Formats: sequence, C-alpha cells, structure tokens
Amino acid sequence: MTDLTLHFLLFIAAGAVLILAPLVIGIFIRPNLPTEEKVAVYECGEPTIGSSYIQFDIRFYVVALLFIIFDVEVVFFFPWATVFGGATQLADARLSEPTRMNLTDRLLSLPPGTTTPETMINPPEALSLAGTGMVDILTFFGVLLVGFAYVWHRGDLDWVRAMVKRAQASPAPHRTPSIAESPAPRELVS
Repeated sequence: MTDLTLHFLLFIAAGAVLILAPLVIGIFIRPNLPTEEKVAVYECGEPTIGSSYIQFDIRFYVVALLFIIFDVEVVFFFPWATVFGGATQLADARLSEPTRMNLTDRLLSLPPGTTTPETMINPPEALSLAGTGMVDILTFFGVLLVGFAYVWHRGDLDWVRAMVKRAQASPAPHRTPSIAESPAPRELVS
C-alpha cells in the first residue's frame, strides 16, 4: 500500500470514529425515560395539530438549497488560499535559499529536502503562479456572482414572490368611497 492510500484510509477511519463514538457513548450514558410528552412530535414548541405529512411551500427548500450551494462553494477558498499564500511567500526576493527550498517542497507537495537550488521556484515564477491563482479565484468568484445574480433576478430570493406577481397582475384595488361621496346614513327607526 502506498502512503497516499494509507493516509486516505486513516482519514476515513478517523472520520468514522469521530462520528460514531459520540453516538455509541450516548447510547450507554443517556437515560431512557420515555413519556407520552417526550415521544410526541415536536413542532417549534407548539402543540401538534393535524398530520405532519403536509406539503411545504417549495421556497423553504429553494432557500435551503441555495444556502448549501453558496456555503459549500466558500469552502473551496481554503485550498486556494493555501496555494496562493505559499506562492506569494515565494515571490519575496529576500527569502534565504533554505527557506525558499522548504517552501517550494511544501507548495509542490514534495518530500522535505527534495528541491535543489536548480529546481526551486524563483521569485518571478512565484509571482506568475500567484497571479494565475488570483485570476483563477476571481473567475471562480465571478461564476458564483453570476449564479447569485441569476437566482436574485429570477426572484428565488423573494420570500413572497407569489404575492408580488399576483399584485402586479391584478387590476387596481377596490377604492372605498370617501365620506363626501358616500350616501347619507339612514335614520334608525325605533
């Protein structure tokens, strides 16, 4: 087995242990005292009325999916920041040769001490790499902004979109006559 495969399997095993350990420990530690009130369906502190199998408005799901999409996309900034930070450090001409070789090893994911003075990244190459990284992230962020603008323009972020469209499509609302226009009140007969 290669080191990469071993690291991958170790990462998967550690993740599984970190997820399953609290669940298994909780089974043995937490008390099990069910009552009718504890096992009842919980709906935000309100008493349950009717069936819980109702059709929710699609906007709940759209907003949740949009949040997940844009939230997950932000995670892709972290690997970029790691590479961009290493490249901008290497662009500094004042670095000593051992420091530059160490940074080159880390940036290129090489074993320590692999880089020689002939193969290390010099400042102009590092500046070019940093510029490429900046263009890449600006392109990525631009695509996200275009998607966000499309979703916004389409009205998926308007919580009461249906009401806005209905109000635009309907004729002018019925006007209540003013006091001057209203007929004289009838007298009450006793």
